[in-house]
Amino acid sequence: MHFGRVEKFRVEEFKSLRRKIKSLSCLSSKLFNPKLVNVFYMILRLEHIGIAVKSLEDSNAHFEKLLGMAPYKEEEVASEHVKTSFLQTGEAKIELLEATHPDSAIAKYLEKKPEGLHHIAFEVDDIYAEMERLRKEGFQLLNAEPKRGADNKLVCFVHPKSANGVLLELCQTIV
Repeated sequence: MHFGRVEKFRVEEFKSLRRKIKSLSCLSSKLFNPKLVNVFYMILRLEHIGIAVKSLEDSNAHFEKLLGMAPYKEEEVASEHVKTSFLQTGEAKIELLEATHPDSAIAKYLEKKPEGLHHIAFEVDDIYAEMERLRKEGFQLLNAEPKRGADNKLVCFVHPKSANGVLLELCQTIV
């Protein structure tokens, strides 16, 4: 994935520019090609790295020693049978994930693999538009619709088979 000219803009400047272009595209298709607006629905930044762990308590202590800070938030996502904690590292976060049920995705992951990298999450401004764009590009999404995730986000996962073996998460802050 490439960001092209978007790299020059900070996220807020980018969002402002995209809103202006969208409003222009509504005025007249003769003045502005609405297809160009779709270029501005894309991944904004790395949001977090998800790490599957067997014990959230032990891993919180380990990462607190490593990073010199405690998690700023712990949360249970009952629908996913997972407990999470978040550590802020600059502009990105680390999400530690512990299974709360043997049928959860994290429990199944840990049956096959050791603790470690589970997914990489990217922030998007419009998750529905980004899902549609990725479908059209041939990516296999694991969710037909976004679902509520941890840290006040709507989330959707991209299958590792269509992302070079890496589970990707798209996330959008719920406002």
